[in-house]
Amino acid sequence: MPISPNQGPSGGGTSVIITGTNLSNASAVRFGTKPATITANSPTSVTVVSPSGSGVVDVRVTTPGGTSNPLPFFYVPAPLKTGVDPLSGPTAGGNVVTITGTGLTTASSVSFGASTAVPTVVNDGQLTVVVPAGAAAGPVGVSVTTAGGVHNGVTYVYVDGPTITDVDPASGPTSGGTAVTITGTSLTTTGSVTFGGNVAPFTVVSDSTVTTLTPPGAAGAVDVVLTNDGGSDTAVGAYTYVAGPGI
Repeated sequence: MPISPNQGPSGGGTSVIITGTNLSNASAVRFGTKPATITANSPTSVTVVSPSGSGVVDVRVTTPGGTSNPLPFFYVPAPLKTGVDPLSGPTAGGNVVTITGTGLTTASSVSFGASTAVPTVVNDGQLTVVVPAGAAAGPVGVSVTTAGGVHNGVTYVYVDGPTITDVDPASGPTSGGTAVTITGTSLTTTGSVTFGGNVAPFTVVSDSTVTTLTPPGAAGAVDVVLTNDGGSDTAVGAYTYVAGPGI
């Protein structure tokens, strides 16, 4: 007498089909000591809604002819997320995040707002997932669905890639140390600024302004690249290193 599915959330509510013979007029189906709600019955099957429970319980069907042998049903605890890393990424998606928590072994899907992805389960406490594209920049709820239910409560932020609209001043000495203001859009999560591939220290002033000090560089025009959680933008030849006078 098979039972399908043979597992479900500890809160109950799973529609379970029990198949076999001589099941007509089933008067009761018990999951352990708890009765289940019978929703359909035929000579070869009984459909019920599982009650709440925990662990592994015996399922028995009672008909006018007696009570069946037991079948095991496994209650799966609801998942619990304790962390998402990283907490933000590009609106286009495609980056990998790690979700940690408990009860993740049977994870079947992870939703980022309205977008859903299939995770890779590492172990009961960890899974990884490729973030799907978001509808727009901004925060969305993250939910994990397992055989034990759905858990929400963590926020992920979709971030637009940055744009550089101005670099001021546009030139300075090869020794570096020039204070430069970069203006643009989506600069809040700036993670790095480079001048000709050389990393520069920076301060985020606002979503549209970043200040920085140029590192030393060779004479000539160089690209300025700004990277944030959503990607990067390159201002080609936007800054020129000027050699000092020689005598």
